[in-house]
Amino acid sequence: MTDTKLMTDHREIREWAAGRSGVPVIVDPAELIGNSVSVLSIQFGQKAYEDDDDQGADRPLDFGRPRMVEWEEWFAIFDAERLALIVAEDLPGQHDEFHEIVRR
Repeated sequence: MTDTKLMTDHREIREWAAGRSGVPVIVDPAELIGNSVSVLSIQFGQKAYEDDDDQGADRPLDFGRPRMVEWEEWFAIFDAERLALIVAEDLPGQHDEFHEIVRR
């Protein structure tokens, strides 16, 4: 089991994500049943740019998909909801993309 570390510092989180080609994404609450808070995540590599929604013509093309945002918008929710990012400790030669967003 890899050790983990908890991060709340904006600069540290941005540097961690950048080292893995990660971008901040949000799923808006209007698209989530029974939720009034946006869901934050970080997507990595080409996955952030793929459009694989094939739910039919009656749904918007991006319905339910995370939307890429600027870090400022992402961190505004991160701080307002008092969240923290848990990541795997860096090991020499490895850049693990494991991450989990939790309440502080």
